[in-house]
Amino acid sequence: MEVNHAVHIATPKTKRSRRLIALDTKTCQLLATHRGSSELRDDFDPASLLFSRAGDPIHPGQFSYRFQSLVRRAGLPRIRLHDLRHTHATHALRAGIHPKIVSERLGHSTIAITLDTYSHVLPSMQREAAEAIAALVHH
Repeated sequence: MEVNHAVHIATPKTKRSRRLIALDTKTCQLLATHRGSSELRDDFDPASLLFSRAGDPIHPGQFSYRFQSLVRRAGLPRIRLHDLRHTHATHALRAGIHPKIVSERLGHSTIAITLDTYSHVLPSMQREAAEAIAALVHH
């Protein structure tokens, strides 16, 4: 968290904010390589932050600035770092991942929040469900 332009490591605001999120093997390997170790661990050690400079946390503003720089250099349309969270949720729902799992990954307090926030994804899912059910019935 940021307080008076300084980064402070603190416990999450809510119990639900502290959660384990499963990652695929390749992503874990890439992150472990980035961190310079052979594996990622579930425990938190402030001295081994994934994104740090000389062991100190990177200021959120600097992190966002660097992200924007990489987005521009890649020739991508402007996207905020936080937009990656929405992209992840949208792709997960479109891939057929159960909304409860998506809700847990996002740390939403209820599945209703996830469904309300990402209802724009549901119309295409409704069509896909209708086609899938029709395929079963008409066989």
